[in-house]
Amino acid sequence: MKSLENTIEKLIMSARWLLVIFYGGLGAALLLYAASFVAKFWKVAVNVFIYDESDMILAMLGLIDAALVASLVVMVMISSYENYVSRFDTAGHDLSWLGKLDSGSLKIKVASSIVAISSIHLLQVFLNANEYTNDKIMWSTILHMTFVVSALLLALVDRISAGPKTLKEAVLPKAK
Repeated sequence: MKSLENTIEKLIMSARWLLVIFYGGLGAALLLYAASFVAKFWKVAVNVFIYDESDMILAMLGLIDAALVASLVVMVMISSYENYVSRFDTAGHDLSWLGKLDSGSLKIKVASSIVAISSIHLLQVFLNANEYTNDKIMWSTILHMTFVVSALLLALVDRISAGPKTLKEAVLPKAK
């Protein structure tokens, strides 16, 4: 019976390598997104002297948005691989820039990135408010606030699960 248990455990542990297919797909999607970014950048570069200030701000926000999305994809790829598949071989490489991203802190970073991306989209909506109905602006704001509240709640839950004894300690930092 122990032999069957060991075989099942080996099979389950080996299955984690299937995740590499997903990370490879994210890498390929990132390559396509990079091509899209280059096209957006080229459009901005060609029109740099044609755009008025608000068009230039919107174009730059679009580029910042793309950079945030790309960073989010890379963060998910690296930390998910590190957490669920295998540790990176650090021989000959300084990976200190990776920091420590466990699944809890990854959720918070992803939520924070989504809030940042949503903020940029909401700012774009406000800068082009004349092109949107009041309902669209209202729902964009409500959606953004939902992301903000969700990110705050995720951070609070993570802080509480880290082990403080009371909710007060989880919400308020300790005095030094």
